[in-house]
Amino acid sequence: MNIVCLDMEGVLVPEIWIAFSQASGIPELRRTTRDEPDYDKLMAYRLGILKEHGLGLKEIQDTIAKIDPLPGAREFLDELRTLTQVVILSDTFEQFAKPLMAKLNWPALFCNTLEVADSGEITGWKMRCEKSKLTTVRALQSCGFETIAAGDSFNDLAMIQASRAGFLFKSTDAIKADYPDIPAFEDFPELLAAIKEALA
Repeated sequence: MNIVCLDMEGVLVPEIWIAFSQASGIPELRRTTRDEPDYDKLMAYRLGILKEHGLGLKEIQDTIAKIDPLPGAREFLDELRTLTQVVILSDTFEQFAKPLMAKLNWPALFCNTLEVADSGEITGWKMRCEKSKLTTVRALQSCGFETIAAGDSFNDLAMIQASRAGFLFKSTDAIKADYPDIPAFEDFPELLAAIKEALA
C-alpha cells in the first residue's frame, strides 16, 4: 500500500514566514529552511526577531488568514487523494496551519506546536519528534506503507531520499544542482504525472 508524503510550505501554500516578512516589513524574517538547514537555529533566530519587534502569534495569524494555497494546489490534492492516501508532513505549527488546511479541503497534517505566553508572545516550540519528516516516513514504512515524497527544502531531503520515489517541487536552483539525481518539477500537473507513474 502506498502513501504520499508532501511538504506544505513552498509546495502547497506560500511560505508563511516570507508572507509575514512582507506584511511586517522585516526582511530578516524571509529566511526559511531553503536557506538554513538547522531548524532549531532558524526558529531561535525568528523568535529573537519577533521579540525585538514586539510581535506575537496574533500578528502572524492575521497574515496567515490572508494566505491562499498556491494556484492549483487544492485541485492537485483533491485528485491525488482519489488515487492514494496522502499526508502532509510539515515543520510548521498547528497554530499556523488550521486555516490553510481548511482552504485545502482538510488533508491529514502532521506538524509541530508553538509555546505561547498569555500575552501572545511565542516563547518556544515543540517538535513532534526528532527529524520529524524522516522519522514519520520510517514509521509509515514500518506499518507496511511504501512512501512517495515531495518537498522543496533542505528539511525534505531525508524523507525524499528514504522513499521508494521522491521528488523536488518548486525547489531552489542550489538544491536542485546539489541533488541532480532527484527529479525536480515546477508545476502540479508534472508532479501529479510523476506520482501516478510511481504508483503504477
